[in-house]
Amino acid sequence: MAQGFSLKDQLFNATTVAELAGEISAGVPGFDSARFQADVLSGFAERELMARLDWIADCLEPHLSADFLEMADQLEASMPARLDPSRTAVEFCHFGHAWPGILAVRHGMVEHRVRARVLLYEATQRFSMEFYIRPFLNRWPDETLARLKLWATDENYHVRRLVSEGTRPSLPWAKKLDIDPMVPLEFLDVLHADGARFVTRSVANHLNDISKFNSDAVLGRLDQWHGVGKQNEKELGWMTSHALRTLIKQGHSGALQRLGYRNDINVDAKLDIVNQPVTIGKTLEFKASLSAPEDLPVLVDYILHFHRPKGKPGRKVFKLKQSNVKAGQKLQLEKFHKLKGNATTFKLHPGPHRIDLQVNGVVVAGEDFELRAQL
Repeated sequence: MAQGFSLKDQLFNATTVAELAGEISAGVPGFDSARFQADVLSGFAERELMARLDWIADCLEPHLSADFLEMADQLEASMPARLDPSRTAVEFCHFGHAWPGILAVRHGMVEHRVRARVLLYEATQRFSMEFYIRPFLNRWPDETLARLKLWATDENYHVRRLVSEGTRPSLPWAKKLDIDPMVPLEFLDVLHADGARFVTRSVANHLNDISKFNSDAVLGRLDQWHGVGKQNEKELGWMTSHALRTLIKQGHSGALQRLGYRNDINVDAKLDIVNQPVTIGKTLEFKASLSAPEDLPVLVDYILHFHRPKGKPGRKVFKLKQSNVKAGQKLQLEKFHKLKGNATTFKLHPGPHRIDLQVNGVVVAGEDFELRAQL
């Protein structure tokens, strides 16, 4: 059977390791490139994506000075050119450039924290150090927060983004922060006005994290930012929508109102699954119609309820349509949803499932369906 796409092998392979070795050779005189590449590649098969980052650092350490101050100089000398600071969209070097952050935490955080933070500052202008600033926040919270406050106005947008991304309460794959999650809001007050979408997307994601445990703080901050007028209306509108996406899926009335949607609605809805039963790996096709006695802006989602052989059923909300229902007219909707058997975030099991249609946070129709095992 053909192998599926492997992100870890796409990012870490003989070609990319050779490229890294070439960069290191330029900064570390006498570097044994062949040995480094052989060591790194020999350990990839047994390691997943994030573990491969640590493994690269493991293999690099024997080639570097044992003195961290010298090591930091070697690491900086090995870095590729800084990313273009004039750009405003996403731009990263190779994922493998995380190793300066790993080594900064391992060897510099305790006895050489100032030099280690400088190393992170330089490294994040090539590849984001969002994972590696967090141990410094936990170990040295006050002085690291003071440094981040300065970085929030740095000329390089990668450095500014690090301030928001590195302090997110629920950063994926990252270590938990011990600081009060409300403290970094002062950084977001500055960064929300940024001209780089790469930064404002992080700000919106940061607010979305906070919304999961303090919706009032998020709504209040958005109101404040709309009031001060430091960001253009279109960008702040996009940020608001992106920041409130979890609350919208939950049907939070305050979030819906901020985006112009009512949840005290009078909607006639119909939902029909076209293909019954459905097989794992195939497509779930459904059609829906909405009508209302008055013109009504609608945000339409659908909720899939997944069968679990043991424990509580799963639930996931998906976007369907942002539109307007005209009084006395039907809004027709159709969707083809692939029920992947190898999804990365959840596993499908045969058995009874359900789909609900949600309009402005209110479930208005639903239908059960049987999911069969993949043939």
